[in-house]
Amino acid sequence: MGENRSKAKPREPGNYQKSSVDGFRTAVLKYYGEHGRDLPWRDTCDPYRIFVSEMMLQQTQVERVLQKYAPFISALPDFKALSEAPLGKILSLWGLGYNRRCIAMKKSASIILERWGGEIDRTVEELVDLPGIGRATASAILCFAFNRPTVFLETNIRNVYIHFFFGKREGEKVETGVSDREILPLVELTLDRKNPRQWYYALMDYGAMLKKECPGLNARSIHYTKQAPFEGSNRQVRGMILRALARHGALPIDVLLDLAGIEAGRLSAVLSGLEKEGFITRSSNTCTLSRG
Repeated sequence: MGENRSKAKPREPGNYQKSSVDGFRTAVLKYYGEHGRDLPWRDTCDPYRIFVSEMMLQQTQVERVLQKYAPFISALPDFKALSEAPLGKILSLWGLGYNRRCIAMKKSASIILERWGGEIDRTVEELVDLPGIGRATASAILCFAFNRPTVFLETNIRNVYIHFFFGKREGEKVETGVSDREILPLVELTLDRKNPRQWYYALMDYGAMLKKECPGLNARSIHYTKQAPFEGSNRQVRGMILRALARHGALPIDVLLDLAGIEAGRLSAVLSGLEKEGFITRSSNTCTLSRG
């Protein structure tokens, strides 16, 4: 995608006039004031609840997370409950796909308890050391739990900056192949350091609006990749297997083969992957869900 990049070069962050930055902030905050979303994880600064919401929101739409967040928090209300819960229980509450996050959350909860006594008011670098937590997730957790002025990107935020700062300029073509390295200095330049929590909420909501009003913005990022179809994919098969094992604990491989409806060789490869990742253990003819 980078090869299709327009020859137009974005201005350096320092070259943006204060009036343009102020206008950008005003537009985003005005929209938020009128159309800001009421989301349950925005009604709390509890670090555990923020941790759960940010893990759930990785690669998952808000509408799906809304269905799972409250039941998950009710059943597993803190790091101790999460760390001690059987993997099957976590999976049964999860239902969001990308099930590796369940193992990562459970492992992270144990580390947080053992290493920091259940407190996550740490640095970004320390949180990044936890399983399943990248720099963006770590930064978001610290921002929303502790109102830290961290700098990060997620899809909706990225789209806002592409829309405002990498659009058509002076008759030039719309820019494509925009990299996060170009966007992050603008995020830092425009960051509200007094109330970063509200500012990022506003950016996310403006980006959610742009997704509907200006489709295709995300495709202008050099990091954009079109997701492969879910139907018939190994992701779908993995989900079927894990849901079945979460209900039953253990099942014969022949039963899983009928459930998945795929050839034996492909099922064996899927099961090998699940075993390697710590989801299951296998005997010659049975699969058992790991306790985790």
